[in-house]
Amino acid sequence: MSDERLLPTGTCWCGCGTETGIGSFFARGHDKIAEAALMKAEYGGTVPQLLDAHGYGPDRSVTEAAVRHGWVRCSVPGCAYVGAEASVRKHEAKPHKEN
Repeated sequence: MSDERLLPTGTCWCGCGTETGIGSFFARGHDKIAEAALMKAEYGGTVPQLLDAHGYGPDRSVTEAAVRHGWVRCSVPGCAYVGAEASVRKHEAKPHKEN
């Protein structure tokens, strides 16, 4: 994968042609459509099949591996959210339920 910074174009990247909001690559929910389509088109299967092929699943967390490679955890005690730093910052700004 390239380290080149990608910029939204105003059109959904799943290929549907829908206009997107400023700063968005996808129309709402279309990121999952693109992910599933990529899995089928390039790998011939599903996300669970790809995870399994790489040794991930219920007993070996792919999100824990991502944390070891740069993802971060939500700082709110009891919250299990993990993701890219910008995603976690956005998540942390939202109210959390008390545990």
